[in-house]
Amino acid sequence: MDSSASLELSKQILFSFGLVLAAGTVSGFLSQRIKVPDVVIFLLAGILLGPEITGLLHIKAESALNQIILIFGSCYILFDGGASLRFKVLKEVWITIAALSTVGVVIMTFITGLAAFYIMGIPFTVALLLGASTASTDPATLVPILRKLHIRERVSQTVIGESAFNDVISAIVTFGVLAVAMGSGEFSFGTSFISLLKQSIVGVVAGGLMGYLAALFIAHEKFNFLAEYAPVVTLMAVIGAYLGSENFHASGFMAVFVFGIVIGNKESFGFYMSMAEQKTFRDYVFTTAFIMRMFIFILLGSQVDFSLVNRYLGGGVAVVTIFMLVSRPLTVFLCALPDRRARWSINEIIFMCWTRETGVIPAALAGLLMGLNAPGSRLIASVIFIAILMTLFIQATTTRWLAGRLRLLEKT
Repeated sequence: MDSSASLELSKQILFSFGLVLAAGTVSGFLSQRIKVPDVVIFLLAGILLGPEITGLLHIKAESALNQIILIFGSCYILFDGGASLRFKVLKEVWITIAALSTVGVVIMTFITGLAAFYIMGIPFTVALLLGASTASTDPATLVPILRKLHIRERVSQTVIGESAFNDVISAIVTFGVLAVAMGSGEFSFGTSFISLLKQSIVGVVAGGLMGYLAALFIAHEKFNFLAEYAPVVTLMAVIGAYLGSENFHASGFMAVFVFGIVIGNKESFGFYMSMAEQKTFRDYVFTTAFIMRMFIFILLGSQVDFSLVNRYLGGGVAVVTIFMLVSRPLTVFLCALPDRRARWSINEIIFMCWTRETGVIPAALAGLLMGLNAPGSRLIASVIFIAILMTLFIQATTTRWLAGRLRLLEKT
């Protein structure tokens, strides 16, 4: 590529970034005025700016630029979500989080796959592939919604914790089914379990180590020589935790989430920051996470292929309806009710049944399946986009109302 072409491409990318920032700022202001989650308005703004309507925003889903934004944005939002969790709460609800993130994903995969098999008349392996791809929840949506609503702490942290941990098992199940669907292997429970265990352990160790080192250099009484550079340290550590884990074929998303948990609970390790430093740090994280959320969902909206969605609209809506009203509630009841330690109330369980938006991770899996030319990949991508639209516009917008009706909102 010659220099003039590179310059023109740079100008186009710069224009796209400015457009996203402008649209995101207006959307954020509008979401506050009408009291709707900002991710919903971001998605609508992206659809408006994308090729389907105005054609002002052209960043393709398979482009390296989009992948960088998607990966780093998701990592930073996961870090932000992890930093909001507290050890004392996790000790109470960890059994439910573990069950929802593992057994729950398998239940969701099977029920959703069964619905797709009967409703859409597709091969059972393709139906299971669809179920596995849609099984994980979306921290990029849930973290900002729950943090703004001040919902009962143990409920919000359970949903956030599940959304961070379940992407690992969802990816493993997806690629296990994919191997069978493409005739390149057979699904092995033992192999998959060992893979899950390895990814989990490496991710937790990498995130924990990176979190401890970061806390040491920004909040230790003697070694906090990077205290005034805390925001930069977290940026480096988020990237380091993700890439370090991925290089060892583990979950980078789990690593950055654990990194966030360690930073958010640094006092438990004897690390402290002054009130002024804490406020500066929190403000920076809040602003950066907002920008990442803005880019992710505006770009996601601009990449919705409505011709593809329309092709499978009827069956897709039916499958997603079962996914929302049957698969998720059954999964939550089966995973939460046996947890005697948490002692969930029926109102808390009902809220968790409804709160599970689909977003970035399923969309990324859909793009990957299309890139691999997997069986039924275009159908799967269509249904995933339908799930994103339905869960964001129906579930995300009613989260505050439902929390109020169930008396789960806490006074601030």
